Amino acid sequence: MNKRKLGSQGLKVSAMGLGCMGMTPLYGTPDPEEAKRTIHRAVDAGVTMIDTADAYNGGNNEILVGEALKGLRDRVCLATKFGNIRFPDGTSTVSGKPEYVLQACDKSLDRLGVETIDLYFVHRIDTTVPIEDTIGAMARLVEAGKVRHIGLSEAGEETIRRAHAVHPVSAIQTEYSLATRDVENSTLPVCNELDIGFVAYSPLSRGLLAGEIRNLDQLTENDRRRAMPRFQGDNLGHNLQLVDALATMADQKGVSTAALCIAWVMARGENIVPIPGCSRRKTLDDALSALTVQFGADELNQIEQASNAKSVLGARYPEKQMTRLGK
Repeated sequence: MNKRKLGSQGLKVSAMGLGCMGMTPLYGTPDPEEAKRTIHRAVDAGVTMIDTADAYNGGNNEILVGEALKGLRDRVCLATKFGNIRFPDGTSTVSGKPEYVLQACDKSLDRLGVETIDLYFVHRIDTTVPIEDTIGAMARLVEAGKVRHIGLSEAGEETIRRAHAVHPVSAIQTEYSLATRDVENSTLPVCNELDIGFVAYSPLSRGLLAGEIRNLDQLTENDRRRAMPRFQGDNLGHNLQLVDALATMADQKGVSTAALCIAWVMARGENIVPIPGCSRRKTLDDALSALTVQFGADELNQIEQASNAKSVLGARYPEKQMTRLGK
């Protein structure tokens, strides 16, 4: 698989990565053994970017990923995140305190069963702590050999600039898809300016753009998407108009709608690496088919017209979570 450069520190990863969040209960109840087989399939296919976080299912996601990568560690770029703290009662907070950074890293290393994290992200920005202090603690982790490269998730332009001035940032991870394009206004331009890579999570807007979810009855009661505005009420019906338009274009190219949408993200820049979330080999194989999709100028214009800023209704997260984005 072709490689793409993330940042100026020498990190290169596969052109497509694998997001592992859904491999533990979040969107229903996945099969952990099938999830591990999916990771194995991805590595065999040349995927090197494997992404998790300590907040996913109370750390159990890191444990699953670590177990799946036994014997495969030297073949992947292992990415995880800290700072987005979720409590058993459903409440949450964020922390970028230097002492917490160091503690969180040690716990992630233990759960993953590794000595070094290849790419360590601040999951959400703690506005009560100067970003310079948080990045300073991450820089100490690099010096200690516990982390190789650092990144920020859902950070605003000013935060990115301030962080990068303390220690080179290799990647920014933020949601990006045909349904979520606000990063084009400032985040992507600052990444291009500072030679920072961009990791695009949810390139299918949590499955919305794949076209298989037509109503909430298809989702289990414990599926987190039931609380997400884009899947609720009239929003979903409106948003399916974009999905159907994309499906028509995909049919014309002889690919799935999911493959078309992931390929579009990859086509936005050589420093962009999408990490579609796949917990089954079937969905992974479909995502990997995006690697073969090429677009002509007319096709890109057609997609652009279909996915204008008014095409999608509803925020990507519930209101409380939205307040923690782009800080």
